[in-house]
Amino acid sequence: MNNSDYKILLVDDEPDILEFVGYNLRKEGYQVFTEDNGLSAIETARNVEPHLIILDVMMPQMDGMETCRKIKTIPGLSGAIIIFLTARNEDYSQMAGFEAGADDYVAKPIKPALLVSRIKALLRRLPAINEQETNDNLLQAGNITIDKERYVVIKQGSNIVLPKKEFELLTLLASKPHKVFSREEIFAKVWGSNVVVGDRTIDVHIRKLREKIGMEYIKTVKGVGYKFEEIH
Repeated sequence: MNNSDYKILLVDDEPDILEFVGYNLRKEGYQVFTEDNGLSAIETARNVEPHLIILDVMMPQMDGMETCRKIKTIPGLSGAIIIFLTARNEDYSQMAGFEAGADDYVAKPIKPALLVSRIKALLRRLPAINEQETNDNLLQAGNITIDKERYVVIKQGSNIVLPKKEFELLTLLASKPHKVFSREEIFAKVWGSNVVVGDRTIDVHIRKLREKIGMEYIKTVKGVGYKFEEIH
């Protein structure tokens, strides 16, 4: 794909950075959108659906961490790539950034060549753009598509964002439609055999899944477990 196929949202409260970084990204051919605060960035992200977002950590109104968390909850944007910008003298925790949903971070002052190199490497991960990877990352089960790379469920054209365990549970059941998965097998494959969880854990997750994707997909087999039914 060409660079012009990619949309990048640049968010920073310093006008000089918006101009400088924006110029260098446009020079590479990317579609660039800019915002100077987290609140407007969320709205632009919702409307534009960028492939990659560059977020300053320290911003007024809403900092980069909180902005990132909120963007990740927007349907269709959970798989967006996030790069944090941080000043060298900031008390910045990489771990906190990654936990918020960041894929990478770049320190200020920004070196354009380094930033562009990072962006190119990160964009190569996107399954929706790299068509040769799409088949491995997509699981089709009836009229539901599960995007394992972006952690998104697509039903009749609408994106459904699920918490990690609900997503993994649905992926397991849908991987073999009509197969009955025992409760023990579900526990082992979704939570791990070394993790101790309550007896009602699976039931609660199944109930939440049914509320979000529809009651007709997951069937209970009394005394055994659950199975996924393909609906066309």
